[in-house]
Amino acid sequence: MFSFSSSGDWSKTTAFLQKMQKLNVDSVLQSAGAKGVAALGKATPRDSGLAANSWTYKVTKSSGGITIDWLNTDDENGFKVALMIQYGHGTGTGGYIQGRDYINPAMRPIFDEIAETVWKAVTSA
Repeated sequence: MFSFSSSGDWSKTTAFLQKMQKLNVDSVLQSAGAKGVAALGKATPRDSGLAANSWTYKVTKSSGGITIDWLNTDDENGFKVALMIQYGHGTGTGGYIQGRDYINPAMRPIFDEIAETVWKAVTSA
């Protein structure tokens, strides 16, 4: 048999939860999206510059939460150029071009900033 009892009121908990409900993560992600696009554009290896200039982002809200996606629209014969640079690819003559990890180092500071900003908002509520 289990029992549970509580004394006092829930006013502090209720106030905290009401503040969290008003937390505007959307503005944090919109700002991070723009910074991510700039960081990715700067970090993308340049040949023609098309891949570097093809970064964009999208913030999506749903009942399950909010997400941010960074996208690159540079397509070459159905293949995403940004991913070919990141992970490597075969050539038309049977060769292979080694990938170069440029996305993760460029985005690490952006991810850290998102985490820090949201954490500060949560802990100051």
